[in-house]
Amino acid sequence: MIYHWEATAALALVRDQQTSEPFTLTGEGLWVCLLSSGSCTAALGDAPGSLPALPPKPVEAGGLILSRSPLVVTPAGDCHLLCLLLTGTAPAQMLAGLPEVPFPARGETCPGAAELMGRLAGDEAGGSRSVSQMVFALLCELAAADSAAPPLPPLAAAAIEDIRENYAGLYGVEELSERMGVSKSHLIRVFTAAVGVSPGRYLTSVRIQAAMKLLLHREYSLDVVASLCGFSGANYLCRVFKKETGQTPAQWRAAAARTAVADLSADERTREQAIFI
Repeated sequence: MIYHWEATAALALVRDQQTSEPFTLTGEGLWVCLLSSGSCTAALGDAPGSLPALPPKPVEAGGLILSRSPLVVTPAGDCHLLCLLLTGTAPAQMLAGLPEVPFPARGETCPGAAELMGRLAGDEAGGSRSVSQMVFALLCELAAADSAAPPLPPLAAAAIEDIRENYAGLYGVEELSERMGVSKSHLIRVFTAAVGVSPGRYLTSVRIQAAMKLLLHREYSLDVVASLCGFSGANYLCRVFKKETGQTPAQWRAAAARTAVADLSADERTREQAIFI
């Protein structure tokens, strides 16, 4: 076979939830959820070593949620959601391009999405090739989705952008406020009200998340990771990392390595182990 369509777009899981209780969606890929009745909030869950970057997003009936996992959905009373887990390179590309995660979208901006999701959930697509084609059509429809979340105040949005681009070099909220041209107290007040966490806390979470990515690479020492993420040294990185995640960087790196090996196929695992023999 020259081309495998499931590598581009596939349907991995369907969850039809009618509940008033919170639930969590897990699995690798892009979750697309349609809220057909009621209202709820959506937020990233506490995956091992993760930190929530933004407060829960409200979603009303007719709205959509696009997100990675773990996605925690909290209904406000009885609600009904149809949730599809999409995998492949196309869903991964859409997930990487989302302006925020989770991304709440207005259903009226992509009116064909509900019908496509219903057909996929009802197994009306037939064989795997047809499923892949329908998943790709759904992604094309979702590409036009507009956010249902109110925009952040310009100051908070600018501060978030600055933190994400310059976290390694920022000395703290004092310097950030100077770069924004406002007082430190004003920045903290506006940022916390809009985002739900203080700018200092947000900066720490971004640095920790960056450190986690670097820790996945065995060749990076703790001193290198600390330097690249804006920590003054390996000892300070270890203290902050332990406080925020409950694990030392070494413990987190070892656990991530075990998970990676466990996910490998038998042949891949043999090759991986051979590297260290």
